Amino acid sequence: MKLLRLGSVGREVPAVQDRDGRTFGLDGLTSDIDGSFLADGGVERVRAALAAGTLPVLDTEGLRVGSPVSRPGKVVCIGLNYRDHAEETGAAIPARPVVFMKDPATVVGPYDRVLIPRGSAKTDWEVELAVVIGRQARYLDSPASALRTVAGYAISNDVSEREFQLDFSSQWDLGKSCETFNPLGPWLVTADEIADPQALGLRLSVNGEPRQDGSTENMIFDVAYIVWYLSQYMVLNPGDVINTGTPAGVALGLPGTPYLRAGDRVELAIDGLGRQSQAFAQA
Repeated sequence: MKLLRLGSVGREVPAVQDRDGRTFGLDGLTSDIDGSFLADGGVERVRAALAAGTLPVLDTEGLRVGSPVSRPGKVVCIGLNYRDHAEETGAAIPARPVVFMKDPATVVGPYDRVLIPRGSAKTDWEVELAVVIGRQARYLDSPASALRTVAGYAISNDVSEREFQLDFSSQWDLGKSCETFNPLGPWLVTADEIADPQALGLRLSVNGEPRQDGSTENMIFDVAYIVWYLSQYMVLNPGDVINTGTPAGVALGLPGTPYLRAGDRVELAIDGLGRQSQAFAQA
């Protein structure tokens, strides 16, 4: 299933899209797609209602697509998780996952406008596979059990301001947590529809020019390991989002490639998870 949220900012309604592309409202089942919904068997209830044919068809004409997950408790990010990306930026291949946090308020819809911060000279793009947690993960026994805690997957654009990130602080938060810096969606594709999260192609273009073209098979640390590893140091709760890293092709690693400016358009796609597109504007 593809879970999504439609409507103006702050007034989104939950919905589900079936395999034929039809969209149905979930008003009778839940008020939103959030951590409580995922923790309380929401996915299973929607699946049963969809199979029973009891959900109302939703007219989506003109409706904005919001983030498929409302109010993530936290956004955890993994840096330098593709060998080619580490190499292009001159970083050493990490022996352990590089972990940092991103302000959950950065999460916006997949087609929403993204704001370039005031004073920014190096706003950059990053297509990433996002993992959405569906049940609490705390001190998991092994990576083998980790995928059972995953509700589903989505496309994430881990927008970054490289000068803020690398020059203005010894930590990365300043360059990662600017407003609108995490478009997510269009869908939360439930885990049962993704046979192998390590076999997904990722692509990104800027103003129609291809910049990133990679595959999750090239992750240094795979999804199961990341979820297990994080659970040893923090509690992952339903609705939390994990950005799992980006392949080569970011502006930081492409000498002479301009960073993003107002008026630029970025398009992203991941196999099975749909497409995103954002126009960039000055804050």
